[in-house]
Amino acid sequence: MLEAKKHQYSRQLNLEAVNIQDRYWSSYVDLIRNTVIPYQWEAINDRIPDAEPSHAIRNFRIAAGLEEGEFAGFVFQDTDLYKWLEAVGYSLAVKPDADLEKIADEAIRLIASAQQDDGYLNTYFAVAKPGKRWTNLTDCHEMYTAGHLIEAAVAYYQGTGKSELLDVATRFADHIDDKFGPEPGKMRGYDGHQELELALVKLYEATGNSRYLNLAGYLIDERGSEPNFLRAEWEERGRISHWAPGVVQQTPGLEYLQAHQPVREQTTAIGHAVRAVYMYTAMADLALHRGDASLLAACERLWNNLVHRQMYVTGSIGSTHHGEAFTFDYDLPNDTNYSETCASIGLIFFAHRMLQLKAKGEYGDVMERALYNTVTAGIAGDGKHYFYVNPMEVWPEASERNPGKHHVKAVRQKWYGCACCPPNVARILSSLAYYIFTSDENTLYTHLYIANETELELSGRKVRLRLDSGLPWKGEAKLTVAEAAGEGAFTLAMRVPGWSKTSAFSINGEKITPDIVDGYAYVSRDWRAGDVLAIELDMEPQRIYAHPHLRANAGRVALQRGPLVYCFEETDNGAPLASLTLPATSSIRPVHAEWRDGVVFLEMEGYRTEETELQESKLYRTDPYKRETRRLLAVPYTLWGNRNPGEMLVWIRESE
Repeated sequence: MLEAKKHQYSRQLNLEAVNIQDRYWSSYVDLIRNTVIPYQWEAINDRIPDAEPSHAIRNFRIAAGLEEGEFAGFVFQDTDLYKWLEAVGYSLAVKPDADLEKIADEAIRLIASAQQDDGYLNTYFAVAKPGKRWTNLTDCHEMYTAGHLIEAAVAYYQGTGKSELLDVATRFADHIDDKFGPEPGKMRGYDGHQELELALVKLYEATGNSRYLNLAGYLIDERGSEPNFLRAEWEERGRISHWAPGVVQQTPGLEYLQAHQPVREQTTAIGHAVRAVYMYTAMADLALHRGDASLLAACERLWNNLVHRQMYVTGSIGSTHHGEAFTFDYDLPNDTNYSETCASIGLIFFAHRMLQLKAKGEYGDVMERALYNTVTAGIAGDGKHYFYVNPMEVWPEASERNPGKHHVKAVRQKWYGCACCPPNVARILSSLAYYIFTSDENTLYTHLYIANETELELSGRKVRLRLDSGLPWKGEAKLTVAEAAGEGAFTLAMRVPGWSKTSAFSINGEKITPDIVDGYAYVSRDWRAGDVLAIELDMEPQRIYAHPHLRANAGRVALQRGPLVYCFEETDNGAPLASLTLPATSSIRPVHAEWRDGVVFLEMEGYRTEETELQESKLYRTDPYKRETRRLLAVPYTLWGNRNPGEMLVWIRESE
């Protein structure tokens, strides 16, 4: 039975079916609803003092003829509003709010008023470049922007039942389908920035119209095929980029756009990291809906390269700020990496789709790693400041004075001119319930241990379950069957986290040994109300060592406890952090933090090179420096930068 289940596809549960009630995560959900969504509405209306302007609402007003002026911002500026609306849709699905819904409805009416008669919608081309539609797909993000519109429309429709924005989105999708494809008279093109592909699958799921699934399939299969559309378009434009008007350039590297070869043949994560994982997500979507074995095989190859050779220990990706991109296997610098928040969100999307294709513990582990570490590090505790870049090491003076590190910020920012990350955090955390479970006809798969109550049907029985969890601070979780109508067996499958070296299971307090397949523990029985399936996890702090080919971390160690990666901050350990070493024999002790209830820090004995000698010595010397013993303190990476600004370090030197 379990062998068959391994290959049976599962689906996410409806958002409103999962009611999160978690000591750790409910604070994030409430922060998004009560602070972030209102704050970001002010931001996209350019009402945040001393913050970079968004221009998004004003651009729509100009495009709709409600205001005079010129387009401002990036070509994809419309997406600031679209991602905000998507987060609102998810939030309203979980908790209705008449005042917020009224504001969103007004924004939707503004969007609708800017749509052109043939369904096309893009304020940049309506205001700044009328008549230039679809002439530069490589650079100008028209389909990317349309994709975010579609995602917002589906979320708002599912959250409120209102279809005005969905009607706008379907008209635009129909326009794109009429314009692009393999049929005679259509353009055989695709966007330089993937996003529309995964959005079209969502539109298909919401409407049942296979037209959108087929268009998504075309865009994926056409990418990288010969004759190469993006190369030909580049030549037709005289090799001039939107980003450098009038300057003739060399042909751009198609690897950056993941268009260097057909996607089914790609084996290495390459190019712009966000584009890549958005594309991989769409590939997995299509593999799921079509049972496409060759697309699934490509997804598995790309996953293995990305996760095992190009992912940071925090679940972040993108090792260079040049193009916000991957570089090559094992090239993962700590102090210049990009690790864009959006890229980790895209990685979660990819992992989530792969979990639906197959319940494999590694997919859940990576989803958890990115969520608990990088994604939540991207937002401050006040909900009003954000990181775009998530480095492994921060030296504030270098960020200010070294041109190669200007992208690394020591403090979170109020907003960004290119503000893809802040609303991306809002939309994933407001839809957090999607990522906890998936289910098939007979099995509920628990991927994330986030406390909630949920209702669903399993084996024809109406079931209500309560998931309790102590993570990330305590290694305990349990599924309680609150109600189970009727009779008959169904299966509860719980992910066994890869970080837990020993895990124990029990039913109603009695120890059991479940079947464990690909990192999931399966327990099948005729479950009754009151039954409790519990898992105990190993929360002993662990040292993490990098592959020998990962040169940046040679002789270094990172620390992890449960799902959380830890780091050292100047405020606890003094500067420079580079002078610290951690002996291999030092015990690492969990201690409760004083500055936030429930938070667990890690305490240990280490060494610091004597500062007095450093201050008095010459730049170089022949005698070794003396070390002094110091108490070291590490904090969860996700919380760094919420106290005093200063240095930060994930990978510390290890000594004998």
